[in-house]
Amino acid sequence: MTESGTGGLDLAPNDRVSEEDLGFLERAVELGRRGWGRVSPNPMVGCVVVQRGEVVGEGWHRELGGPHAEVHALAGAGGRSRGATAYTSLEPCAHMGRTPPCTGALLDAGIARVVFGAADPGAGAGGGAVLRAAGMRVDGPAFSSARAALHNPAFFHVARNASPYVALKLALSLDGRISRAGEQTGLTGPPAREHVHYLRAGFDAIMVGANTMKIDDPRLTARGRPEPRRAPDRIVLDSGARMAPEARLLRDDGGGRVRIFTGADAPADRVRALQQGGATVHAVPRSASSLDLGAVLDTCFRAGLTSILCEGGGVLASSLLRERRAQRLYLFFAPLTLGPGSVPAFPGLDEAAWEGWRPAGPPAAFGRDLVWVLDRGG
Repeated sequence: MTESGTGGLDLAPNDRVSEEDLGFLERAVELGRRGWGRVSPNPMVGCVVVQRGEVVGEGWHRELGGPHAEVHALAGAGGRSRGATAYTSLEPCAHMGRTPPCTGALLDAGIARVVFGAADPGAGAGGGAVLRAAGMRVDGPAFSSARAALHNPAFFHVARNASPYVALKLALSLDGRISRAGEQTGLTGPPAREHVHYLRAGFDAIMVGANTMKIDDPRLTARGRPEPRRAPDRIVLDSGARMAPEARLLRDDGGGRVRIFTGADAPADRVRALQQGGATVHAVPRSASSLDLGAVLDTCFRAGLTSILCEGGGVLASSLLRERRAQRLYLFFAPLTLGPGSVPAFPGLDEAAWEGWRPAGPPAAFGRDLVWVLDRGG
């Protein structure tokens, strides 16, 4: 999503895009990040309007269904848009969706040139061709395919794969452990925990396994800034429907819908108790070890959940990595150790599961803790 840096990823070869152009594109990307948690399933997009080297208008996509970044930037520029260059982090859209196409707004404003970073892989694709056909100079895409997907990974993943984008978040000790055996263990400090709530706001759902649910009894809500446009659904993978009906997330009305995935053979009385507590129960096939993760994700996608943040525990994390169903890792490292008797972050995971992972940017410090973001290529 948007909280990692560029990571030094390469640019698409384009000799018509200068270093100055790239600087304005970076500003457009920075502006687009302000839409985190407010525009999904749309992408986060920023726009900068420049007249003779001076920024005369800026904007970003602020709210799903509201004006796009280009419209906000052009409104700020006013009459100074005529003859100016518009820099957009994503190719201007060319279709009538919740709002009119941005290509029309750019043409009506008299923009002379458009430079865009990423080509649109979705329904809005083709805006660059529309503008060129109208006689406007258009330069882009300026970003490589990897760089293009870096700040809107869920949007690009869904467009290309028609399946949920899955990110895995874990807090780890320096010796690769996530908790003391059988007890809730707080590893990270307040700044890192605040960042987790920021991350949650940008996902359609938050997911945990049954053991994490039993030990931590989490609420799985996004509390803080930004306030999400829609509270994330809360997902528990509980093959035997053993979750306590008095669990906090069933009593907390501050979150989204509670979805519990069970095996088809889960005891009917336990399923009924969870349903009476307000949960939506989905029965899916079992795998060799627990639940069929493919069936879980397919069910989520059909329910309109396009991005899922998994917060553990270790067995579920290892399964997601082993089956190559996670696309991003948020690893929060705390400066302490838990020792050999504690719970490992990735039990039973072999080296093959780590092939293709690369840093999405440099590590970031949140108080005493360090966060490393990794993306899976291929």
